[in-house]
Parts: sequence; structure tokens; C-alpha cells
Amino acid sequence: MGRAVIRLARAAAAALLVLGLVPGAAGAASATFGTPTARATFGTEVSFTQRFDSPVPLARVEVLLTFPEALGPYVAEAAGATPAGSRQMTYRWSLAKDGHIVPNTPITARWRLVPADPALPSIEGPPATILYADTRFSWRTVEGKVVRLHWYEGSDAFGRRALAIGERAVEDAAAFLGVTETAPIDFYVYAAQAPFYDALGPGTRENVGGEAHADIRTMFALISPAAVTDPWVGIVIPHELTHLVFDTAVRNPYHAPPRWLNEGVAVYLSEGYTASDRGATDAAAAAGRLMPLQALEGQFPTSAERFSLAYSESSSAIDFLVRTAGTPALVKLIRSYAGGVTDDEAFRAATGKDVAGFEAAWLADLGAAAPERRGPQPAPAGPLPPGWDGTTVPGASSPAPVASASAPVASASPAPGSAAAGSIVGEGWFLALVALAGLAVGGGIAWALRRRSTSPPGPGPAAPGGDPPAGTLP
Repeated sequence: MGRAVIRLARAAAAALLVLGLVPGAAGAASATFGTPTARATFGTEVSFTQRFDSPVPLARVEVLLTFPEALGPYVAEAAGATPAGSRQMTYRWSLAKDGHIVPNTPITARWRLVPADPALPSIEGPPATILYADTRFSWRTVEGKVVRLHWYEGSDAFGRRALAIGERAVEDAAAFLGVTETAPIDFYVYAAQAPFYDALGPGTRENVGGEAHADIRTMFALISPAAVTDPWVGIVIPHELTHLVFDTAVRNPYHAPPRWLNEGVAVYLSEGYTASDRGATDAAAAAGRLMPLQALEGQFPTSAERFSLAYSESSSAIDFLVRTAGTPALVKLIRSYAGGVTDDEAFRAATGKDVAGFEAAWLADLGAAAPERRGPQPAPAGPLPPGWDGTTVPGASSPAPVASASAPVASASPAPGSAAAGSIVGEGWFLALVALAGLAVGGGIAWALRRRSTSPPGPGPAAPGGDPPAGTLP
């Protein structure tokens, strides 16, 4: 029996070696990738090109696009069913069809081959990264400690003044919030409205003079060379750069602060609670037109009057917080978001009240009634159909238990041996063949045992009473 088992085990191991599933086997078939390339045409598209050679047919070819701060890649299908062989493909991201991209955005692309055989793993090629840039102008750049100013129209003095305002704004906001800024912040200055709106995209509102994008640490502003000394320039630059410092103070992967808090702090640090904002807030409170803070957690309203009132209310709420709880409470509130806390947790820790309690106190300070909450409302209470409350309906049979099925868990593809190659042989083949080999070995053992048990008995020790050992009946 021992020799038979050994022979079967050796045969199974040899079969696995031939199939290339254990160390020492010939290398598995591989897909190879050439050097990927990327190209961007401002205002039109970003394209990615990849040459590859696949030894097996493919169900589809995908492109994985990674944008800054995204939770994962954007998956686009470059081609459907594709035969085995060598070919070159190009995928194009259209700004008109697929979505606008602001300048200074880096994009990384990887191509993924998905075999037609579902038992084989997908394979990713090497990455290609490109910086989408506004190439319409000859940009000049001057750098400070943190801010890098880019402009194309105006004198060197214009650039130095705009840079000085930006550097001071970052320094003041960082000191106020207790953070340190070291990573560069890019600041692009446009001299005319049309190219400025082209850069920011079709969704830009007509009253926007500046915009900050924390995901790429970039600010855009509309400042003509003649306007660099205007007072509003000393407001819009600090306002937008404060947003980037605010992002540093609250950055976490779980929960973003409400927009009114972000905008309120930017207004408070760049210009304070002005008489104009105070007048707008008081007038809205007297007329019963205030918007609840919950309505200002996301995008602000689109109408000019409500858009402006949203900023006034945000500034008013920050002013109230500082007057009643102090500047340290405001800083504590902002910094607490870095821990991923909820809004209520952040406000309780800083002010002793949840958001609703803070809002009620703010409205009382303004002498305003609670604003009317519009939009989706909870469903009215009413009787439930029989059985909906979990009780058994008299005379009704009990429902049959429902079997729950676990969702399949996708396993990660093995990392390729190099940036340009990946194994096509899947783990599924390995496990299946190992199982077959185990069955063969187990079957051999059972066969050997049965063969031994059916063999004629040999001489052995006498049983009690002197009888020989009983044999096995046929």
C-alpha cells in the first residue's frame, strides 16, 4: 500500500509540475504592455494610448482613470470582446461629453485586460500620468514660501503684489487655525472673464470672481492688471486661499464640514462680519426669509439674492459663535472635524450644543423665528397594512423563512511580476487541479486498502481456543 500511495503522489505532483502550478514549473503565459502615452488638448479632450499583447481572448479592455482625492478609479470601457494578439488602443476623455476638468489637474491612467475566461484574473498595465493644463497663454510664474503665482498679463509688479497678498493670506489663516502649510498652492490669475469661465467650466456662476479647488490645492481668480490695487482684490484672494487652509485643518476621509461653516470662516477671516452682511441678515430675519443652516450645508442657492444671503447668514453664524463662545471655540470646532466626527459631535465639543441647539440660539440672537423648512418631508403617520408591524395576522400562515445568500466577494488580482507583465493563469485553475490531485491520491489510498482487505489472509497468531484467524468472506 505504501509504495502504491507514493507512486500516486508522485504522479499527481508531476501532473501539477507539467501544468505550471507549483514552483519549478515553466513560467505561465503573460500579457505584455508597451510604454503608455497620454496627451491633453485644452478644452477638448485628454487621450491615453497603450500597446499590449494578450495571449488569450479578452472580454473587454478597460481604462482606470484616477483623479486627485477620488475614492477609487473611474472605470471606462475602451473596447469590448477582443481576440488574442498584439494591438494598440486609444481612449479619449471628452470634456464636452464625459465631464469638465479644471486646469492643473493630474490624471493617472492604467489599462486593464479582462480575459474572456472568467477563471482567469484581470491584468493591469503600467501607469501614465498627465497634467491637464491651460495652454492658451504663456504663463509667468513667481514663487513664495507656499504660493506659486501664475499670470499671463500684467507687469512683474502686478505678479509680486498678487503673490504678496496670497502669501499673507495663507500665513494668517494657518496661524488662526493652528496648522502648518508646506505643500505648494498654485494660484492662477486670469485677466479676462471669458477665458476665466472657460477654465472653470460651464457650471460656473456669473458672479464668481475666484474659486479654490482643495483636491488639487489650486486657486483661480479673475483680476485684470488694472484692478490689482482695488480693495476687493485684497478680499477675494484671502477668501479663496482660506478655503485651502481650512481644508488642511479639517481633512479626513469620513465627513466634510457644512458649507456654511467653510464659507463663513472664509468671509470672517478675509473681511469680517460687514455692515452689508449684517443688514442683509437682519432684513431677512425681520421678513421671515432666513434659510435654515441645514439648507446651506451643500451648494448655495443659484439666484443672486439667495446666493448673497447665504454668505451673509454664514458670516452671521460665525460672528455669533465667536461673540458667545470665543475664538478658541471656533478653532476647536474646525479642528475637531479632522477626527471624522459628525456635525453634532463637533458642535457639542466646541459649544456645548448640537447643530440644532446652536441654530436655535443664533436665531434667538437675531430675534428671528425658526425658518420654514422646505423640500422633502417625512411621510405622515398612518395605519400600517396588516402584518407590516412584524406581528402575525390572525388566520394567516407564517411566512416561510427566506434564505439569505452572501454576496460574492471579488478577490484582488495578483500583482504583476513587473510593470509590463502579468500572469494569465488564474488561482481558480490551481485550486481545481489541486483538488483533483487530492481526489486521485485519496482514491489511490482507498483502492490500496480495499485491495489489502480482499487479499487471502496469511498466517497469523492463533485466536483464543487455538482457531486460526477468520478470513474475509467473498
